[in-house]
Amino acid sequence: MAEMIKPHGSDTLNPLFISDDAKRAATLEEAKSLPSIMLSSASAANAVMLGGGYFNPLTGFMNKADALSVADNMHTASGLFWPTPVLNLVEDAGDIKAGDRIALKDPNVDGNPILAVMNVEAVEEFSDDDMATMTKQVYATNDPEHPGVAAFNGQGKVCLSGPVEVLNYSYFETDFGDTFRTAVQIRDEIGKRGWSKVVAFQTRNPMHRAHEELCHMAMERLNADGLVIHMLLGKLKKGDIPADVRDDAIRTMVKHYFPENSAMVTGYGFDMLYAGPREAVLHAVFRQNMGATHLIVGRDHAGVGDYYGDFDAQTIFHDIKDGELDIEIFEADHTAYSKKLNKVVMMREAPDHSKEDFVLLSGTAVREMLGKGMAPPKEFSRPEVAKILMDYYQGLDS
Repeated sequence: MAEMIKPHGSDTLNPLFISDDAKRAATLEEAKSLPSIMLSSASAANAVMLGGGYFNPLTGFMNKADALSVADNMHTASGLFWPTPVLNLVEDAGDIKAGDRIALKDPNVDGNPILAVMNVEAVEEFSDDDMATMTKQVYATNDPEHPGVAAFNGQGKVCLSGPVEVLNYSYFETDFGDTFRTAVQIRDEIGKRGWSKVVAFQTRNPMHRAHEELCHMAMERLNADGLVIHMLLGKLKKGDIPADVRDDAIRTMVKHYFPENSAMVTGYGFDMLYAGPREAVLHAVFRQNMGATHLIVGRDHAGVGDYYGDFDAQTIFHDIKDGELDIEIFEADHTAYSKKLNKVVMMREAPDHSKEDFVLLSGTAVREMLGKGMAPPKEFSRPEVAKILMDYYQGLDS
């Protein structure tokens, strides 16, 4: 069997979840008597990603020097390639100081159980200028209306850094038991299936026909063994479709339109950053960690509003030096159904077409149709998928 792609930055994956049951129980017991802080939702999601091995080879939360360096040039102070700061930011650290061992409480689960234990190596504060500079470098804007910028700057400026041991996977494992998978589990499953060339598809939305066909195209052109549809299960912006509805829609599409054993439907526990190009690179890093050899990056990948150019999330990869990232990018254009050719095509590959030759619908138009109980045209959305979404949107109005 072909060898699997190595994780980022190490020969083997080093997840920070305590997998030994006895040790985990003992650590949880110890944690009850430790000083504790409440995590922000973003920091809790970072802990879940560290726990699952997605953020390999990081051993915990970054310090100030690493965060500023990563924001500035996509490398930590010691030279590790990394695209976005992975921080534990709080408004006020109280009496916590370097050398303390502390419990990190989960803000997203009732009763705020302990999510992880941390050995604090430093307690540092970012200045307003630091925060503004990092925000601009990572998000390409300081606009407080940008949902990622608002979330990043709403946590506080005090940074607690140091290694963590993760005790559970927050609400992701309980609420999305069939879908949430760690990088370790996905790697194992890829190995079991004997896949070596593996395409990852990132989604925070249900998949319309164009997305489905894009996955087929990538698999065919790359001669891939399998596809991992990997959906974000964490916090989104207002108006986005909830994860359980997306999950149902995607599973239904795979069941009807993908050959058996060709696609895995999985999800990961992280809050969307909406950081466009930088987030696309982060997506590539953790897809490499889970065993994918290729990531589909489409138009305005991980973007929001019109903060990023259509293909900025592809061109950022052109500046990454050889050896810094092993996963490869499948660059996709906007895909749409061609009335001329009676199939879904990448628009740049249909030069003799005008806009009228494609079935193009805005997200708003589709939502309105679904809300009225009207299925979008079959060229746009599979009927089985449209039904699930119609039921959801009509439920909102009732």
